[in-house]
Amino acid sequence: MATNIEKVRKVPGIKRTVLRQEIKRIVIERILDGTYPPGSRIVESQLAKEFGTSQAPAREALRDLEGMGLIETRPHKGARVRELDPERVKQIYPVRAALEELAGREAATRMTDELIKSLEEELEHLRDAAKKGDASRQMIHDTRFHEIIVESAGNEVLTEMWHSLKIQSGTLVSVVRSNWDLHMIAEQHVPILLALKSRNPNLVAGQMRAHIEFFGAMVLEDSDLVVAPEARPVSPI
Repeated sequence: MATNIEKVRKVPGIKRTVLRQEIKRIVIERILDGTYPPGSRIVESQLAKEFGTSQAPAREALRDLEGMGLIETRPHKGARVRELDPERVKQIYPVRAALEELAGREAATRMTDELIKSLEEELEHLRDAAKKGDASRQMIHDTRFHEIIVESAGNEVLTEMWHSLKIQSGTLVSVVRSNWDLHMIAEQHVPILLALKSRNPNLVAGQMRAHIEFFGAMVLEDSDLVVAPEARPVSPI
C-alpha cells in the first residue's frame, strides 16, 4: 500500500489533496479488510510517519472519513473506527429514494453538457473499478455520481439532508458485506444517465427512485448484511 503513496509523493508539484485521497483510500481498505476493526484507534501522526508525509494530508483524510461516518473523533481520545450499523443502512434506502427522486426531477431541467460529461466520466470510473475488483474505489465514484445529480438540483436543504445520510458508508456496508456484482452496479447507472440526457423531469425522477429502491430491495433480501462484521469474511470482490 505504501508504495502508492511513495509514487504520488515523488511527482513534481503534487498537490496535498492527492496524498489526502490516497491515504483515505488506503484507510478505507483497511477498515474493509479488518486491519482496522471497529473501535480500533487510528493515530494521525502514525499515518503521517508511515507514509512519509506531513500530518496535514493525514488529518484531512481522517476528517473526510469522519464525514463519511466511518470513524469518529472524541476529545482527548483521537479517531476510532465506528461500528457500521447494517440496520441503519436498511432504513436509509427509502429516505434516500424520496430525496433522489426529487433531486432527479429538479436536476433534469438544470442539466448541462458539462454535467453530463462529468457523469459519463464517473460511469467510466465505476466500470474501471468493477474491472479491477476494487469495491472501495467504486463506492467513491458511485457516491460522486449521485452527488453530482443532487447538487445539480439547486436545493441546499435537499443537499444537506442527502449528505447527512452518510451515503458513502451506507454503500460500503451494502456492497462489501454482500456478493453484489460490481459490473452490475456500474451498469445500473446507465438508465439514469440516459434519462438525464433527455432532460425529462418525470423520466429522471422515476429512474432515480427505481435505482435506489432496486438496491434497497437487495439489501432487505441479503441476510448477510445483518451479520456482525467479525462473524464473517469480507466479500472477495
